[in-house]
Amino acid sequence: MRGLGVTIRGGLTRGITRNVVALGIVSLLTDVSSEMLVYLIPLFLANVLLASPSIIGVIEGLAESAAALLKLASGIISDRIRRRRVLVGIGYGSSVLAKALYLLATSWPVVLLARVGDRVGKGIRTSPRDALIADSTAPEARGVAFGLHRALDTAGAVLGVAVALLVVASTQGSALDLSADTFRLLVLVALVPGVLAVVAIVVGVRDVRKPSPQTDEPATAAFRPRASWRQFPMAFWLFVAASGLFALGNSSDAFLSLRSQQLGVDVRDLLVMVIGFNLANALVSWPVGALSDRVSRRLLVAVAWTIYAVAYAGFAMAGSAGSVGMLWILYGTYYGVNEAVGRALVADLAPTDLRATGYGVINAVVGLLVLPASVIAGLLWDRIAPGAPFWFGAACAGAALVLLVVGVRPRS
Repeated sequence: MRGLGVTIRGGLTRGITRNVVALGIVSLLTDVSSEMLVYLIPLFLANVLLASPSIIGVIEGLAESAAALLKLASGIISDRIRRRRVLVGIGYGSSVLAKALYLLATSWPVVLLARVGDRVGKGIRTSPRDALIADSTAPEARGVAFGLHRALDTAGAVLGVAVALLVVASTQGSALDLSADTFRLLVLVALVPGVLAVVAIVVGVRDVRKPSPQTDEPATAAFRPRASWRQFPMAFWLFVAASGLFALGNSSDAFLSLRSQQLGVDVRDLLVMVIGFNLANALVSWPVGALSDRVSRRLLVAVAWTIYAVAYAGFAMAGSAGSVGMLWILYGTYYGVNEAVGRALVADLAPTDLRATGYGVINAVVGLLVLPASVIAGLLWDRIAPGAPFWFGAACAGAALVLLVVGVRPRS
């Protein structure tokens, strides 16, 4: 791949390069694999392995936190060696191998091992992948590039949940609880697109020439940056702090599944709602990413966090299954805006030559806070009420929103 690569022109595809499309396809296939399982894992733990919400919170928190430091380490390594593609491939491949462990799970510690292995793979790949997207894209097209990547990622999630819905409907109908046989069948099916994603990396993804420290344009001279925290502007650190505060209340989505089931939503209907969540996510992310190339990304992230607070307050107040579907769609809207625009905002705030390190820093902070967030959520659920974790999440989002609006001032 030369320079920023082959660029596609026209409409929402303006400035999109081959790497962006290839990594989008990789994420699409991976999400087909992952989303078949992710919202059913907490139900497998609760319905089959009889784990409590507190145990589920610990499992999800440990899994995400185990990945957090790897996100930082892989970002730093990626900036040093400039071989982002290798780390991306190792990360996706590790996640596929970890999913196979679910076939052996007869107790929750095996699920913990599988979840940690899956998230470790995500930790290895995330920062180099996001940096490779940014490296492959001109600054004025970053929003649309991350938006397209998010849209393809979420399209895979829609397909994955749709496949899960078909399997669940055909094996157990409208049963409230998830069966062990249904879950293990889903694991077998999920391994196929996971392997195809690794093949897509080998075939379609290429490293980009090393950028010089002063510009986003490619340079031929070798460059080996060493991370210096002083090179990051104050706006970056304030955004990290705001994101960390937000993450403290953003417990694992496992609690959304558990809350939905607790309100009377059966497994089949839960998957229908998750499809609605992912459709909202996919439909919003690409156009909003493109919009962020023209308006303030900080403003759009603030909008996303506001939507999140409203959705979590809705889950806290819900008294029956009737309103849960709309809350999932609202939550998907938050995801679509935040994931596309937030990643582009990090690229704006971080120094060009330390971009993957910047992604690693923010991913590590957010990931490490998933453990206390999920433990707190489990304790609030068990000791106060099922709605309590969602009130806590809404409050943290409100506090983070104030810090974002008041403190973060991106470079012009």
